[in-house]
Amino acid sequence: MAISFTGIGSGLQVNEIVSALVNAEKSPYQARVTKQQANFTTDISAVGTLKASLEELNGSLESIASVEEFQKRTISGSDDFVTLSSEKDAQTNNYSIKVNSLAENHKLTSNAIAGDEAVGEGKLTISSGSNSFDINVSDTAKLADIRDAINDSVDNDSVNATIITDDTGQRLVLSSKETGVENEIKIVVDDTGDGGNTDLSGLSRLAYDSDTASTTYAENLNEVTAATDASITIDGTLVATSSTNEFKNVIEGVTINAKKVHGTDDDLSKAVITENNKNITAGLNSFVDKFNAFIDLSKQLGRSSAEEGVGALAGDSLLRGSVNQVRSLLTSEFSTGNGNTDFLANFGIRTERSGKLSIDSDALKAAIEKDPQALQTFFVGENDGDGFVGQLDTVIKGYTASDGIISSRIEGRESQLSKLETDVEKFNIRMAKYEERLYSQYNAMDLLVANLNSTGSYLQQQLANLPGVVKKSS
Repeated sequence: MAISFTGIGSGLQVNEIVSALVNAEKSPYQARVTKQQANFTTDISAVGTLKASLEELNGSLESIASVEEFQKRTISGSDDFVTLSSEKDAQTNNYSIKVNSLAENHKLTSNAIAGDEAVGEGKLTISSGSNSFDINVSDTAKLADIRDAINDSVDNDSVNATIITDDTGQRLVLSSKETGVENEIKIVVDDTGDGGNTDLSGLSRLAYDSDTASTTYAENLNEVTAATDASITIDGTLVATSSTNEFKNVIEGVTINAKKVHGTDDDLSKAVITENNKNITAGLNSFVDKFNAFIDLSKQLGRSSAEEGVGALAGDSLLRGSVNQVRSLLTSEFSTGNGNTDFLANFGIRTERSGKLSIDSDALKAAIEKDPQALQTFFVGENDGDGFVGQLDTVIKGYTASDGIISSRIEGRESQLSKLETDVEKFNIRMAKYEERLYSQYNAMDLLVANLNSTGSYLQQQLANLPGVVKKSS
C-alpha cells in the first residue's frame, strides 16, 4: 500500500475529518442492524426452547401411547430351574412348575478307526428332523474326509461332525444341531465296497437307524446322548413336552424356559402372574412434570412487567396459541368405550389455580384398578389417533414438525438474518467507496491549498524584491 500524507498542504486533520464523517453515516445503521440481529437471534432461541419443551411434553406419554403398553402382566418365579416371561394376554394366577427332563441334542460316536484307513466306498444318507442329505464316499476316503464332506455339504442344515482321537484310534462324532426326539440322527448306508449295508465292516460301520422295524435297522454307532424332549408338569397333573427347552403358551401368554431338572428333594418352581400398570402411573407423572415445565417456560417467555422485565415472546400469538391448544385438551372429553366419555380430571389429573397440573395418586390408582380398559381407550382411542395421546401429538406436531409453525418461524428469522448479513456487506462496500471519495476530495483540496500557499509565498517574495518597496521590519 502506498504511503499517503493528508493535510500537509492545508494543515487540516483530514484523517479525523473523514473518519468522523464516515462514522456519522455508519453508526446509526450499525446500531439498527445490531438491534435487529439481536431481536431475530433472541426470537430463534426463544421459539427453539419452546419447541424443545413441547417435544418433551409430547414424548412424556410414550409409555402409554399404544395398546401394547396397557394392562401388562408381571410374572415372578424365575429360579435355578426355569426362567419365566409373560405377555399382556396372560391371566393373573399362580402355578407350580416341575421340570421332568431337558431337551437334548442327539450325539453318536463311531468305533475306533485308524486315521490312515480307508473307511469304505459307498453313500451315506444322513437325516435329522426334516433335513436329509447324501454324502458320497470314495474308496480312498479317510474318516477326516467324511467329516469334512458332512460339514461342507450345502444341503446339511442339521448335523455337526467332528473327530475325537483316543489311544485306540479316531472316532467320528455326529451331533444334531437341534434338540428333541424329532431330531434324532439316522444314517442309511449304501455300502458298495462289500455289499453289506448294516454289517460292521466297510462303510456300513457308520450305519445308524434305531427303528427296529425298519429294513435299515442298525446301531453300529454308539449313542452318547439320546435325543430327548423337554418335559414339565404344571400344577402336579398337566404334563407338556417340547423339542426345545422353551414352552410357549403352555400357560396362555407365558413363556417357560427349562434350565435344570427338579430333583426329588427340590422345591417346585412357583409362577405368579400379576397385573402391572406401573407404566400408566409413571407415564402420567412424567406428563404432569413436563406440562408444568412447559407452563413455567411459557410464563417466562411471555412475561411483561416492570418488576420481571419483558419476555422474549411477550404478546406473541405463537406462544399464546400453543398454550391455549394444549390446555384445551385437558378439559376435552374422550371416549372410554361402550359409548361413554370422560375427562382427564376424573383420573386424578387436576388443574391448579396456577395453571399447572397435579396428580391425585389415590384417584388415579382407583381408576386403574376399576377399569384399566377405560383408561386404555381414553388415552389410545378406539380408532388410530383419536385418543388423548393421539390428539396431543397432532396439536404439538402442528408446532414442532419440520413443516410446523415453529420451524417456519425459525426459517423466516434465519432468512431475515441472512438478508441482514447481505445488506451489511453491501453497506460496507458503499461506506468504503464513500470514504475513498472523501479522501479524494480532501486530498484535492489539500493540494489546491498547498499550490495557493506556494503561489502566495512566491508573490510575496517577488513584491519584496521590487525597487522602492521597503520591507516593514517587525
